Amino acid sequence: MQERQWITARQSELDALDGQLAKQLQEVQVERDELAIAERVLNRLAEQAEQAQAEAATPVSAKVAGRAVLLIPHRSDAADEGALPGDYRKILAIVREADGTVQVRAVGERLGLDASVRGKLEPLRAKTTKLADRDWLHKRPDGRFIARP
Repeated sequence: MQERQWITARQSELDALDGQLAKQLQEVQVERDELAIAERVLNRLAEQAEQAQAEAATPVSAKVAGRAVLLIPHRSDAADEGALPGDYRKILAIVREADGTVQVRAVGERLGLDASVRGKLEPLRAKTTKLADRDWLHKRPDGRFIARP
C-alpha cells in the first residue's frame, strides 16, 4: 500500500513540475520573440544612421527640371574621391581592386545585385559610365572599365 501512495505522490510532483516547466518554456519563447524584434529594430536604426551619415557626406545636389540631381564632379575638379557620393565611391573601389578591366556585371555581383536580371544592372551601368564620363574611370570600347591611374 505504501508503494501506491509513493507512486501517486511522485506522479503529483512530476505533474506540478511539468506545469512549471511548460510555463518557463512559454516565457522563454516569448522573450526570444521579443529579442528578435529588438534586434530587427536595432538593425533598422543602424541602417538609418548609416544612411543619414552617407547623406551628410553627399555633395550638394542641383535641381534639373525640378528634380534633385547629384553632382558628380569631374576628376580634375575634385581634390579626391571623397567628393563622390558613397555608392560611386564603392563602384570606384571595386574597379580599382580588380586586376585589369572589369565588367559592370562583376561590379554588380560584388555589390550584391542580382546580375542575372539585366534591369538591376542598368542603373549601375549608368553610374559607371558617368564615372567614366567624369574621368574617374576609363571605358574601353568592349564596354569594360578600368581605373585611371
